[in-house]
Amino acid sequence: MRAESRSHLDAPLMVFLIMLCLSSLFILYSATGENDGAMLRQVIRILLSFAVLAVVAQISPQTWHRWSPWVYIIGSTLLVGVLILGIVGKGAQRWLDLGFFRFQPSELMKLWVPMMVAWVVSRRPLPLSIPMTCLVLIVVMLPVGLVLLQPDLGTAILIAVSGLVIVILAGLRWRYMLGALICVAVAAPYLWTYLHEYQQRRILTLIDPWSDPLGAGYHTIQSMIAIGSGGSRGKGWMAGSQSQLEFIPERSTDFIFSVFAEEFGLMGVGALLAIYMCIVFRALMIAYAAQDTWSRLLAGSLSLTFFFYVFVNIGMVSGMLPVVGVPLPLISYGGTSMVTLMFGFGILMSIHSHQSLMNH
Repeated sequence: MRAESRSHLDAPLMVFLIMLCLSSLFILYSATGENDGAMLRQVIRILLSFAVLAVVAQISPQTWHRWSPWVYIIGSTLLVGVLILGIVGKGAQRWLDLGFFRFQPSELMKLWVPMMVAWVVSRRPLPLSIPMTCLVLIVVMLPVGLVLLQPDLGTAILIAVSGLVIVILAGLRWRYMLGALICVAVAAPYLWTYLHEYQQRRILTLIDPWSDPLGAGYHTIQSMIAIGSGGSRGKGWMAGSQSQLEFIPERSTDFIFSVFAEEFGLMGVGALLAIYMCIVFRALMIAYAAQDTWSRLLAGSLSLTFFFYVFVNIGMVSGMLPVVGVPLPLISYGGTSMVTLMFGFGILMSIHSHQSLMNH
């Protein structure tokens, strides 16, 4: 038996993830202004994340399948707890304080929702009937609604996508998707009135960021200047004027891609995107090789949702999408998001390695 099978870790995926995390440390050192404390915390988070990945990979997909309804119920209960007992920070109530650490239950739902949706879908003949599709939508929209109440539009969108991707992969008919898009378009003016004022400003700023260059448009304008000034080869590590002079806001978290693009240019961005695409491609290969419906749907959701995270962040910082507070996966400074992503990759590796063992 190969060492890879015994450890339940997928070697190609591990290599790409390590490359991405090393890139994170490299650019964070520049973005945080050589803050040794921040760097140490990020190193600890990376090590913790890989430890979580290794532990999760040891648990068989059958066990995760059985746990799916329970983790979904626990996660939804925690979201209700956030609304009642949550800690308020930056105008939002998103965290639970357990005394020894704080965490965002909404991050966990990025995993628990697709696990639950795959559990429901895999127990029914495909493609889904209209009543079953409606049931799945309720499963998805319940936690999405609770996250919107915090409010956290970015995370709510990511949770919704992680669940809806499974519905599409399960064979949702094109006419249903077209009908849903038409309904959303018709309801858009009505839904607009329910957005918070800052969310409305972000969407309007997407159309013309220069209408408020020192207010709502500031983030987008400074980010686009940084990306454009990087040129083809960049200004060099720790030599970006926009980042080093602190014109870029949230440069170590949501807008870290702007720092990377300014310092390493188009060539560096191309290399970074190549690593991301290798991760997505390998994850999709694992999904394609999965033998049972639950594993295939969940692996497909985790793969495509990871791609969506990258797409939204880069679109956000380059002025193509509204600013919704989505970090660049495994690059941005932060702990909960990184651990959650690695948890998902652990499940992917579990699906792949245990399947390989069964085939042998």
